[in-house]
Amino acid sequence: MKPNILLSAALLCASLLTAGAASAEIPQTDALNRFIAQMVKQHHFNEAELKKLFQSVTIQQPILDAMGKPAEGKPWYQYREIFMTDSRIDGGVQFWRENEAALKAVEQQYGVPAEIIVAIIGVETKYGAFTGKYRVIDALSTLGFAYPSRSEFFLKELENFLILSREEHLDPLQPLGSYAGAMGLAQFMPSSYRAYAKDFDQDKKRDIWHNNSDAIASVANYFVANHWQRGGAITYQVSAKGDAYKKALSKGVKPDTSVGELRKLGVDIPNALGNSEPAKLLSYPMPDHEQLWLGLHNFYVITRYNHSPLYAMAAYQLSQAIKAKYLLNQ
Repeated sequence: MKPNILLSAALLCASLLTAGAASAEIPQTDALNRFIAQMVKQHHFNEAELKKLFQSVTIQQPILDAMGKPAEGKPWYQYREIFMTDSRIDGGVQFWRENEAALKAVEQQYGVPAEIIVAIIGVETKYGAFTGKYRVIDALSTLGFAYPSRSEFFLKELENFLILSREEHLDPLQPLGSYAGAMGLAQFMPSSYRAYAKDFDQDKKRDIWHNNSDAIASVANYFVANHWQRGGAITYQVSAKGDAYKKALSKGVKPDTSVGELRKLGVDIPNALGNSEPAKLLSYPMPDHEQLWLGLHNFYVITRYNHSPLYAMAAYQLSQAIKAKYLLNQ
């Protein structure tokens, strides 16, 4: 879709969300009409049915507000406190106990540790307690038609959601999710749902809202699809002498140097890692000091779920706390 059409649609949506208004009916813009025409031509949807469907869709101001306040905007020491709580750790232990058989079977099949799967579900939805309050179609339409900077991405997800609803025999007005349109315990976007969700108990439904075993297997399958290495290390906290290590600090999370090169820069790295091992040196600021961590391949895989290194580290540290408490009570 042409940027000027999307921008015009966004401005029209914004004008409909008058001061104090939480929502507004989606306007019949060229952008919406082009989207419907695309769904009809490429995926053989019924034009009249889609037009009727979108009459029930609303643009939500709280969704636009939430996009401007991501938790990943906080410094590490504040972000960490959101997830490293007694309630989330205890909840993870309880979730593990209640789903022990599924977690064990999935770990054996996929090679993703149970504690990592549990922690991801804990970070995403606090083990299913908070799977989202917005209709997915409202969230994706709001961000697709009224949030120009990410409209292309969210319109693609809206396309996938409509196809998913048809494939899974869902009423597209019913599923609830996050303000960004993520769904279920695993908080999959529609494209991820279609590609990676699993029917682990073979009941012919891929239900990541209510079926814990499906959600557990879906998280593991997502990691495997992104090349999780069975038995591989994830991350190590390290230290460094002098300031030469700062040359290795750069944007991104993909391992971009070798352990050997980092050792030459004064980074003290466990002997278990060979010099040829790819790694990423990451800095996490604390109130009065800096933590250095070494992100390995599997750490990078965790960031395929959410690209923030804060997210991946929170998930890792939560997983270790849950595992320690789970084993303590065995």
